[in-house]
Amino acid sequence: MISVVMGDIVIETKHEKLVALGLGSCIGFCAYDCVAKVSAMAHIMLPEEFPGSHENQPGKFANTGIPTLLDMMVEKGAIRSRIVVAYSGGAQVFKFKNTAGKLDVGIRNAKAVEEEVKKARLRCLGVSVGGGSGRSVTFCTESGNIMVKTVASKEVLLCNLKNGMKVRTNG
Repeated sequence: MISVVMGDIVIETKHEKLVALGLGSCIGFCAYDCVAKVSAMAHIMLPEEFPGSHENQPGKFANTGIPTLLDMMVEKGAIRSRIVVAYSGGAQVFKFKNTAGKLDVGIRNAKAVEEEVKKARLRCLGVSVGGGSGRSVTFCTESGNIMVKTVASKEVLLCNLKNGMKVRTNG
């Protein structure tokens, strides 16, 4: 099992489990090319890189992490048109009075990821975002299963990136 920590991008060509634990407002973004057998996961923390930032960890941001993840997959033999994706997280775990919209990092992260998926013309098979509970996401690269667990629920199958099976969208 490989833990994908905040701001990290992991590319895998072997049969491993990629896991992003304790996703609150963060997004666990999973991608797979079934022909090249290249799997990937990013643990995205924020919607976009700060202006003037010289961040050396592109996986922290949706607007740099997803393009970087795709480039890294292509370097390992993936072809963009074959890549399918799924993502989970983006919860609103902290709520404060009189700050509506300002601190909705989870919602902003989910929207930014959705925009990047559309911009890259990726086929998305599963989304589990929003709500008030954090999640953990596991990508079993051997089976293709994307599993999501919240504190309040048992682990459920979101989708299967290997066989193209869509199971759940949101929730």
